[in-house]
Amino acid sequence: MAEPTIRDVDALVGPATPHFAFQLRARVRELIAELPAEHPVRRYGEEQAALLERLGHASSKAEDGSRESAGRIGWDELPSSAPAYAPLPKRA
Repeated sequence: MAEPTIRDVDALVGPATPHFAFQLRARVRELIAELPAEHPVRRYGEEQAALLERLGHASSKAEDGSRESAGRIGWDELPSSAPAYAPLPKRA
């Protein structure tokens, strides 16, 4: 197999959703496993794996939006305020 690239990592992470975040994180880790610790693609892959970890505990990738207000009309019916940059707390 050819040496992994940042583009390869992005191809895995780009379409990620909370439902598949942990499976994709495993694939990213497998992709970069043989690279040395100081390799730029390995470092990038580890950053993206951390994003996928947070996304797995989130309700949305929502990188560009702000957090929804709990005072918003309809909030009680459809709570979805856990973007990847601020996921729900992990359960013990």
